[in-house]
Amino acid sequence: MSNDEKFIETKKITTDLFRPFGDLLKLKNMPDMMINQGMCARHHDLAKLEFEKGGKPGISLFSAEPRELPYKLEMMERHPKGSQAFIPMHAQPFLVIVAMDDAGVPARPNAFITEPHIGINFHKNVWHGVLTPIHSPGIFAVIDRIASDKNLEEHWFKFPYTII
Repeated sequence: MSNDEKFIETKKITTDLFRPFGDLLKLKNMPDMMINQGMCARHHDLAKLEFEKGGKPGISLFSAEPRELPYKLEMMERHPKGSQAFIPMHAQPFLVIVAMDDAGVPARPNAFITEPHIGINFHKNVWHGVLTPIHSPGIFAVIDRIASDKNLEEHWFKFPYTII
């Protein structure tokens, strides 16, 4: 493998580019309805949340250390029993890394930079990088499956990728 193959250039995230991996959590052009005496626009049902039997949906808060580009991608993970949504509690973009499955391991990853005020929802069983804020504070609300059974698979790359 050449050195060029180990570099991944980030792209601006879009609904179409991210669709194979999950959902963007952002305002639509038009709200689905107006509520609260007409003072609140509801953008309804934005993500496909999936939680297998034996688990329940939960909301957690994550506080992650910001990372810098270039970023060394050594590992990816996936959750075979449930989706996972990251909703930033700040107005900063963050790095999102995803990959298609290739016979049980991640294929060549894709790297995206979000816009402010956009969250993401990884579909069940999608390979993704760890939560990667690139600005402080790295505080996110996370909606995922809460259960006592194992819902995490990790893959460590023999040779890390560099995200630029």
